Amino acid sequence: MICPCSVSRLRLLRRFCALVCAILGCCAIPPARAQDLDKPVQTIDEEITAFAFAPDGRIVYSVRRPYKTKKFDLEHDDIWIQDSAGKRRRILQGDKFTRGDRPFTYAVDGFRWSPNGRIILAQLFTTTLLDDFGKTQDATATLVLEENGKEVKLGGTDSFINPASNAEFLPDNLTIVYSTPVVKQPRPMYSFRFTNAATGPAGQCFEGRTFLDSDPIPRTNSAVAVERDRAQTGPPRLQHLDLLAQEDRELATLDNYAGGLTVSPGGHKVAYFIDNEVLEVRDLAEPDHFVRMRVGLGMVRWSPDETQILVKRAPERKSGDIVSLNVPSLTVPAAGKPIPVLEPTLNPVLHALALRDFAISPDGKYLAVVAPGKRNLQLFPFTR
Repeated sequence: MICPCSVSRLRLLRRFCALVCAILGCCAIPPARAQDLDKPVQTIDEEITAFAFAPDGRIVYSVRRPYKTKKFDLEHDDIWIQDSAGKRRRILQGDKFTRGDRPFTYAVDGFRWSPNGRIILAQLFTTTLLDDFGKTQDATATLVLEENGKEVKLGGTDSFINPASNAEFLPDNLTIVYSTPVVKQPRPMYSFRFTNAATGPAGQCFEGRTFLDSDPIPRTNSAVAVERDRAQTGPPRLQHLDLLAQEDRELATLDNYAGGLTVSPGGHKVAYFIDNEVLEVRDLAEPDHFVRMRVGLGMVRWSPDETQILVKRAPERKSGDIVSLNVPSLTVPAAGKPIPVLEPTLNPVLHALALRDFAISPDGKYLAVVAPGKRNLQLFPFTR
């Protein structure tokens, strides 16, 4: 039998320890059992700013690196690769990466691999000092690197595409399609441009048209995009785009679009949010077949077999819990009736801990996550 006085003393001790933790930023008492993580199979003990799996399971990742000059405190992230055996090598030393004669700072905020796994597209958020009076300019640019860290001089000129976001290689491993901003308010909109690793810049793609978002269809020259007119007066339209032929096919007119556009690994389905709560999943071969589910706005990832969707319920680069849900059958809604919104079972992932970023390995064996705070990269077995 436990003495009530002992229980009271234990409670007081816990409260005292919690106060010490709040003051000192540490804690000697283990967290509640519901927050315990299973042991990761691998940990990269660095402050990770972005990462991505290669087609063969390697991981490219960036590490935050403060960089000091005589006048400025800057950030120049390093870029590393971890191979399948866990061996790591740095392919870009940030403090040696410069552009032009003006000071600039950058953080890596995303990666994409070429289909053959030999070239990396690193998306950088940059801030450049324009004059001696402190005027600066922000931009999102893309750096093109070989897997060994050598810069890929596009057309023999430069490896730096600026501005350029959401860059992606086509299956030829040479052609790059990327987005450039054309409208900033009230909502950012983009146009597409081409460049080529061998011949350099190649001009506009779907000239004169503007898009809210896009995601490539794996192993094809096509993408799914959400188009809207530049004046933003008409409804958003879900489009199938053949990027090389510059031909399009409208899939659906959307009630609204809130983000999260993600094509499934096999290229059979697409998911996106139509508002801050409802996720819509649509069949790409039969676009009139779709389903709506109440999930909560966030970052979407598909399981490799397309049977599950994982959602980090928070904006990109913000921390939130991850839930998984099974993808139901896609059907044609009954004509003349309100489209039903399902309430799926949301299964917490990793004990519902808040996480900053996550991805599933191409073979479906691992779930990689970045937690807030230290931002270590951890790999866990992915169980479905």
